[in-house]
Amino acid sequence: MSKLKYLALALPFILGACAPMQTTLIDPRADRSAIGMGLDSRDFDQAASKVVKDMLRSGALDKPQGGRYVLVMSRVSNDTMQRIDTDQLIKNIRVALLNSGKVVFTTAIVNSARGAEDNMSMQVRQLRASQEFNQANVAKQGQMVAPELSLSGKFLQNNNRLGDGSQRVDYSFQLTLTDLRTGLAFWEGNEPISKLGPGQTVAW
Repeated sequence: MSKLKYLALALPFILGACAPMQTTLIDPRADRSAIGMGLDSRDFDQAASKVVKDMLRSGALDKPQGGRYVLVMSRVSNDTMQRIDTDQLIKNIRVALLNSGKVVFTTAIVNSARGAEDNMSMQVRQLRASQEFNQANVAKQGQMVAPELSLSGKFLQNNNRLGDGSQRVDYSFQLTLTDLRTGLAFWEGNEPISKLGPGQTVAW
């Protein structure tokens, strides 16, 4: 067979291999494709769901006198080898806790280097000195509600090389609920995330 015929037979396969992959929508909750040894959005969803269920099941958020606790989200630190945007995890936790009907969150407290999550609560109080605004509608002193409880967390990572050359990476997401009046921990949770893969795979 001539080189020309070989080329004619191989051309469809070459073009198919070079064709760009079609973009499709997926359901992240049903997706089981392997992304890697690092943490991804599915790990965040799973960790947030489990710790919130444990917290609610423990009764730590059942206010003795009724009503809802006022919570503030404190720092979630990252002690792993990878860069983690913890905002997604924090948002998942907050949404689940708010939907439980047991808590409300304050967004007016400075809890990071970036300041308060929503600094508008403080900015609108500067309108008290303005004659352009109806003072009856301006927030008065003493109306803000201080948080009663604080949520703080941490991500840890431990890498282990196995005898067959593979590696196991164990992550741990820890969460602590603190009573801000006494400084005592009301509840603590620990959610492990373990991954097994090839030894040459980078875990960050």
